[in-house]
Amino acid sequence: MHGFANPTRFLKLARPLTPWLLGAGLLLAGGALAWGFAAAPAERLQGETVRILYVHVPAAWLGMAGWTAIAGASLAEIVWRHPLAAIAGRAVAVPGAFFAALCLATGSLWGRPAWGTWWEWDGRLTSMLVLLFLYLGYIALAGATAREGGSSRIPAIFGIVGVVNVPIIHFSVLWWSSIHQPPSISTGGSAMAAEFLVPLLVATLGFTLLFAAVVLMRMRALIAETQAEARLRRRARDAG
Repeated sequence: MHGFANPTRFLKLARPLTPWLLGAGLLLAGGALAWGFAAAPAERLQGETVRILYVHVPAAWLGMAGWTAIAGASLAEIVWRHPLAAIAGRAVAVPGAFFAALCLATGSLWGRPAWGTWWEWDGRLTSMLVLLFLYLGYIALAGATAREGGSSRIPAIFGIVGVVNVPIIHFSVLWWSSIHQPPSISTGGSAMAAEFLVPLLVATLGFTLLFAAVVLMRMRALIAETQAEARLRRRARDAG
């Protein structure tokens, strides 16, 4: 991990990797969505509305995975003082918030025909909404810290504390009475038929690659911004 602490070394890897991740993600996600929406069968009970799962499930996965990545970057910031950790956390936060919001929106669209309501203060739904608020809080805190020159350890602590919500989201349907269905995929196998499972897994992989590409692009932009600000400060100091 410390081998990529140098921004120059990191950028040397990130620049060629980004288009490959972006291209592969677009290909896999686009193909899976096309298959899922056009060729996969309707579900016996839910009918055509089941097709939302090809967006909803990857969005839920990436919303939770994004905050887990923020927590990992925050840990690296506090324990190892990794120079790119704070940048990585900021880079993950915006796409993570987007997918958390997308999960809530698609879940609401799916819930209306499936449950007869757009929203329910259910354990799974409420904890995912809390995750979105955590993302927004982290984005605001990290942005303010970067602008004002404050300690990056403050948003890092927030990132680590907030990760407690991720297992709550995952296990909420098992811990409490819930209108949300229990997990269909677990380490013990899958309860889904192959015609639904295969395009879902491909879509999840595709969206994950797109997520990684966006994070790398945002990290490159934040590094460039930081370097530009440092150069301006040096010039101002030399001129004075």
